[in-house]
Amino acid sequence: MTNPAPLPDRAVIRLTGEDRFSFLQGIITQDVERLKTAPAIFSALLTPQGKILFDFFIASDGDALLIDCFTDAAAALLKRLTLYKLRAKVSLDLAEDLKVVASAEKIENGFPDPRHTKLGWRAIVSETAEGANREYDRARIALGVPDFGKDFSADEVFLLDVNYDLLNGVNYKKGCFVGQEVTSRMKRKGDVRRRTLIAKFDGPAAEKGAPVTAGGSTLGETMSAADGVALAIIRLDRWEKAKAKGTPIECGGKQLLLEIPDYLEQG
Repeated sequence: MTNPAPLPDRAVIRLTGEDRFSFLQGIITQDVERLKTAPAIFSALLTPQGKILFDFFIASDGDALLIDCFTDAAAALLKRLTLYKLRAKVSLDLAEDLKVVASAEKIENGFPDPRHTKLGWRAIVSETAEGANREYDRARIALGVPDFGKDFSADEVFLLDVNYDLLNGVNYKKGCFVGQEVTSRMKRKGDVRRRTLIAKFDGPAAEKGAPVTAGGSTLGETMSAADGVALAIIRLDRWEKAKAKGTPIECGGKQLLLEIPDYLEQG
């Protein structure tokens, strides 16, 4: 990644007030108390049925918490958080004066990406140069790290479908959060049917949403791609059957190779 460069598809929501920690603690998937020792966390807000509505990074900034989120979802996230506010002593606003940048190298007053050590650093800054960080997507796709808004949208996937349990996006021991019952049961019972894998093509990758098949059976579909590599949500049981039979995996008229991300193998 270049040093440091803007992520123009990210926006920042500022959360202030004496109840800011307890307010978030009861609704999001990660333990907000970690921000008292860690520079940032990665988390999500789920539907009651356990599907991802939004994901975001949260960094502490003095008396405020800064929420780094997908730009096109910022207004909806702000509205949803306001609905949950009730009597909590907090204030929320879209911080249009702040921007998000990323870099492969350490950024002053920034934080290492909580999802993967090889994804470099992020920072929330008040001034930044024009342009875009074109290396960021290449890096995350090569590592098998999906992004909300680019790979999936609200109310489409569960945490485990996109590997968030192994990308530091959820703490199952922190106590209650919206959608906890469903996602905790899936994790506890080992009921993991789908995972996000790395799909490697010979030449350009297929378009987003292209079906991944094996012998007429649909295994899943592709998500975003860069440099002949795509992310794909795959039914693990069907993939195992295809491998056992030696059936070629295909997508968009091409054979592809499915690989398990390193963090998923280690998990």
